[in-house]
Amino acid sequence: MSRTRAVAGVVLAAGAGTRYGMPKVLAGQGAWLRAAVEALADGGCDDVVVVLGAAMVDVPPPARVVVAEDWQTGMSASLRAGLDAAGGAEVALLHLVDTPDVGADVVARVLDGVGASISGLARATYGGRPGHPVAIARRHWAALLVTLDGDEGGRTFLTSRNDVVAVECGDLASGVDVDEL
Repeated sequence: MSRTRAVAGVVLAAGAGTRYGMPKVLAGQGAWLRAAVEALADGGCDDVVVVLGAAMVDVPPPARVVVAEDWQTGMSASLRAGLDAAGGAEVALLHLVDTPDVGADVVARVLDGVGASISGLARATYGGRPGHPVAIARRHWAALLVTLDGDEGGRTFLTSRNDVVAVECGDLASGVDVDEL
């Protein structure tokens, strides 16, 4: 991908993992977190931010931590904190800590998709099923932020748009969000 825009990879990992039985950032003794950071760093993100809240852990390099102080209010708090920490990036690539089979190849493909898009919006799909990561150009952040509420992340914003580029990644990963032990 030829690009000149800075990309911030944001790992959303602040939740308590109620259905899972513990904060997912702790899963596999940190293996999921390491996989997420590696996917973003090796997939082309210039900066990697991990949003923490329910559990505080050391994050692997090159990631840095931001704390969603109001993480109890839901995914919207994590997403707000992550976008705020994305600083001067032109694109935020949003990734979940609980999609452990998503690797650098998926991240790179989604970044290629957003780089080639006119809209500045792209998301991984798996057999046509929307998933993560999701790439959102800075020019959309304000519109995204006003749609956030409680445990609702970017779904409302994304489903309201008809210009999100679907980037098929089912040949690379399942993209399954692991919710239960």
